Parts: sequence; C-alpha cells; structure tokens
Amino acid sequence: MPERSLVPKKVSASHTVMTEMVMPNDTNPMGNLMGGYLMRWMDIVAAICAGRHCEAHVVTAAVDHISFQNPIRLGEVITLEASVTRAFNSSVEIHVEVFANNIKGQEPRRCNNAYFTFVALDDDRKKPVAIPPVLPLSSEEQNLYESAARRREIRLILSGRIKAKEATEIRKYFSDLD
Repeated sequence: MPERSLVPKKVSASHTVMTEMVMPNDTNPMGNLMGGYLMRWMDIVAAICAGRHCEAHVVTAAVDHISFQNPIRLGEVITLEASVTRAFNSSVEIHVEVFANNIKGQEPRRCNNAYFTFVALDDDRKKPVAIPPVLPLSSEEQNLYESAARRREIRLILSGRIKAKEATEIRKYFSDLD
C-alpha cells in the first residue's frame, strides 16, 4: 500500500462546487425545495470536498445546525460550495454554503449554510486514518480555520465525548466553566 502524504494542502485544492435545478419532484406543496433534498445535496458536495482533501474514503460524522434562511423555489438553480476549514487527526470540517438564483443567473441570494464533519477511512473502510493538515491562506480561510476548533469542542460536548469543563477553546466565553 502506498504511503499517504500528510503535506499541508491549500483550501482551494479541494474546493467543490455543485449545481442543481429544483424540479417538481424536489418540492413541497408550496413549490419550495424540500429540506431533506437540500440536506442530501449538501452532504454530497461536502463528502466530495472531504474525500479530495483527505485522499481517502470519508463518512459523515456530524452536521452542525442547518439554517433554512431563504426558501428555494421550483425552477431555481442552486449552487452548493464546499470548502475544508480545518483538519484534525482523522476528521475534517467542511463548510457548505448554498446560493440560489433564477434560470437566467439573476437575483442571486445566499439561502443556507452548515458545517459537516467527516472521518477519513483506510482503503478497507474500517479504520480511521491520518489526514493532511489545512493550509489557510486568505484572512477568511484563517478565520474559519481558527473558529473550527471552537465548533469542534461544542460538537464534542453535545455528543457527550467531553465534559464542558474539559473544553479549552470555548472556556473563555463561559465564566461558569471555571
């Protein structure tokens, strides 16, 4: 089996864009895209991005709060953009943003976003493997990189994997943890 490269990778190396058109079978009785379809597409684009960064098979481990900010209507075109924010030992956080516009490409608006966490697996798809670090270059990439550690701690607390008092990244935001 070839040795895995753990050289830091730029965010742009795995940036993934997916485009879909909202068809009648994708909508609810009000003519809006059903949330479950959108969540599926978000998971797909995030998984592709994670797989590219990790150079491995990946599985979804967590999805942070998905907020449905603007309805997406029948016939609109949606663009889903996924970028890696930070890599940990064997997990990677992916930020997904969803934009919608009409078929002419006009009236664009941001509709949704969420953070997905994936775990990279070996070729047998049984054991987690180490993954390359992220090399944030822009100030936005750096901000997402730094805040990823806080989001990770919150996920670990909410899943019961650590106690709030064990958190180091978010401790300064909550005085009652001391």
